[in-house]
Amino acid sequence: MALPIGEATFPQPFKTGLAYSVLSCGGWPLVHVGMLVPEAHLIFVCPQNCLRGVTLVAAQMQAADRFSTVAVLEADVIDGDMEALTIDGVAEIIAHLPKRPPAVLVFTNCIHHFVGTDLEVVYATLREKYPDIQFTDCYMNPIMRQSGLNPEQTMRKQLYSLLKPQAKDQHSVNIIGNNFPMDASNDLMQLLTKNGFTPREVTTCQNYDQYQAMASSVLNIITLPVALAAGKMLAEELDQPPLFLPLTFDATEISTQLQQLSAALDIAPPDVTSVKAQSEAALAAALADIGQTPIAISFSACPRPLSLAKLLLDHGFNVTKIFADMFISLEAADFAALQKMKPDLELYPLTQATMRQLPRTSTEPTLAIGAEAAYYTGTGHYVDLIEGSGLFGFNGIVRLAQLLQQAHRTVQDQRNLIQIANRGRGCLL
Repeated sequence: MALPIGEATFPQPFKTGLAYSVLSCGGWPLVHVGMLVPEAHLIFVCPQNCLRGVTLVAAQMQAADRFSTVAVLEADVIDGDMEALTIDGVAEIIAHLPKRPPAVLVFTNCIHHFVGTDLEVVYATLREKYPDIQFTDCYMNPIMRQSGLNPEQTMRKQLYSLLKPQAKDQHSVNIIGNNFPMDASNDLMQLLTKNGFTPREVTTCQNYDQYQAMASSVLNIITLPVALAAGKMLAEELDQPPLFLPLTFDATEISTQLQQLSAALDIAPPDVTSVKAQSEAALAAALADIGQTPIAISFSACPRPLSLAKLLLDHGFNVTKIFADMFISLEAADFAALQKMKPDLELYPLTQATMRQLPRTSTEPTLAIGAEAAYYTGTGHYVDLIEGSGLFGFNGIVRLAQLLQQAHRTVQDQRNLIQIANRGRGCLL
């Protein structure tokens, strides 16, 4: 199952085929993402077997009051009246809600596409019937994974589709596509706030009006590749230019990104000398504590696990395993560097069927970054990082080093943390 990176091919080291669903919660389900729109109500129109998982997620989040379902039965498919089922089901739910929501996110399923449901008619009817409610189309559709935008990209895009044009605030900037709020102390947030800009994120909106205020921003900062489609849509519909500053752990790239942001906002670039020195000191302190403890990293921890691995290896840490099915194009240079730096670095797929046979134990104590790495290595020393969890820049490296030390010193109940616990609780930040 393991493949040395020196023998691997970029960007997809492993062949696709029969998949295994790892029994950990490394990422956020669609329910979590949809719930980020404050005061919105989510309605899933799906077969009952599909509803089981999303219902459990809503219950774990203690957000059942913002969540409803419409079950698609076999008779509904045979009768061929999916449009009426969807419209009538949504209408009945709205009629019984204690308070009229400002927005409703309707999640349809692959079954709608299999039977040719006219979703344009569905949404046009709902918008005409309820002019005081904004509706947006969302999809729980696994057949979209290999063509066009995948469900994760689509959901990040639809998350902002409800924003309505309004007057621009020249000192308001959005950070879009994140499931976790930016750490207020990171380099990006410090640069914005110190220069009088208000950073807006859907993750910090407390009500629907605050969510709508995101339409007033003059720039959309994107740190995760999964949100690029959302940035393109908002540029076209709200005249908000996107600025892609992908999460990285490379010092030169971090400095360049801060300069790019400064140029986009017409402000002076920051002097990073001090915070860069702090990041070096934090990594040195962490290394003194952790030593040569093996470190495993999974893709869900951040979209650029190779950048993270290179940072740690450059500073003397013992990264031994990376769990990822494939890598994004931004990782090409790090992939080539790691092939030379540590050709025996082991790559493991996340979802190949053979992974179910992997012994979930380690011969020596292991420090895991990301849920899948913790699950597959069986370790209780675990950094609960998801998609970067708001880390960015040199200060993000400082915080990462602190999290590594904390995980090294603490043994956690792995099963409770990565298999059962509510992923909506946030990370260890």
